[in-house]
Amino acid sequence: MKILLDESVPVQVRHALPGHDVSTVSGLGWKGTENGALLAAIEQTDFEVFVIADKNLRYQQNLTSRRVAIVELWTNHRPTLEREFPRLSLAILSAAPGSYVVVAAG
Repeated sequence: MKILLDESVPVQVRHALPGHDVSTVSGLGWKGTENGALLAAIEQTDFEVFVIADKNLRYQQNLTSRRVAIVELWTNHRPTLEREFPRLSLAILSAAPGSYVVVAAG
């Protein structure tokens, strides 16, 4: 599965997804790209899931007709996320195309 981590998501989240192709917004040179342009760029790729910690994205952008699944994390605090890797992995890997999944604090 091809997964993209937003710039606000700790890169260590990739360790929750062994065996998957995990990239970062920063690694692609897209750091600082506005959300609308970023989503448009993602839709032009073969990423299947976009992982974010931005709680406003769903209110700021029209997410209808999107192909990529978006998974919103409740925090971007690395140690907290690391304790929840099994739960994060399940949420990310089970996200359906075009869905918006909110992973709440456990």
